[in-house]
Amino acid sequence: MNKFIIGFLLIFGFITVLLGFRTIDAGEVGVVTRFGQVTGKVLSPGANFITPWVESVTTYNTKKVIYETSTAENQKGSQADYKDFPVDTNTKDGQQVNIFYTVRFSVDPTKATFVAQNLGAESALVDKIVKTESRIWVRNIPREFEAQELYTGIGVVEVQNEIEAKLRPTFEANGLILDSVGIREIKFNQDYVDAIEKKQIAAVQVETEKNIAEQAKFKKEARITEAEAAAKEQELQRTTISDELLRKMWIERWNGQLPTYVMGNEATNLIQLPR
Repeated sequence: MNKFIIGFLLIFGFITVLLGFRTIDAGEVGVVTRFGQVTGKVLSPGANFITPWVESVTTYNTKKVIYETSTAENQKGSQADYKDFPVDTNTKDGQQVNIFYTVRFSVDPTKATFVAQNLGAESALVDKIVKTESRIWVRNIPREFEAQELYTGIGVVEVQNEIEAKLRPTFEANGLILDSVGIREIKFNQDYVDAIEKKQIAAVQVETEKNIAEQAKFKKEARITEAEAAAKEQELQRTTISDELLRKMWIERWNGQLPTYVMGNEATNLIQLPR
């Protein structure tokens, strides 16, 4: 009986010692709780010892954590830590859109006890802060923009920056470090996309016809300019070639010999001149 008790005590002691060791991985911190109460003790990466049977450890990832919205199909291949569905909202002019975005953040290791005391485990803080706050602003801020601004991409960066500006102070107040907010895609209703494409095609056709008209106008003006230049050249020739100039040209070319024959009264009669 004594051997049994001694053996039991040895096994119990061995298990107790094992339960007292906690290994914290790199990129994590551990918050120690005693009977559910946060003690304020934070464990750093490496081997640590806690009071067995009395204390427990809640670990938080201090590396970058990714919360991402995507379709159910794309979620299967996603490497995000937390996955959710896109946010549906409306633009300022009433167009319905689905917004796919990513939030990258980490837990501030210096505020890990606050997070444990007020938010709970990592999954809880994602649900209470990251998911809730980001979806609120991703739904509301795009409503300040026209659909065309978002469709063409002109307003996307501004929307993204405004969302990040709204989230950053909230994250900081809750012990989180916001790294970035990224809008990956804004998906429009297919009817709107078709209407925009038709409008763009029509605009291209108008521009093409305009270019053709401009080319025709240019060619016409070129022909007019060429004709006017030819007319001016002919007029110049008429005004500069005077009778005096013609006589001078004839004298310069005359070889000094008088004509041998001259025309008579009739076209068929030639009169020979004496030498």
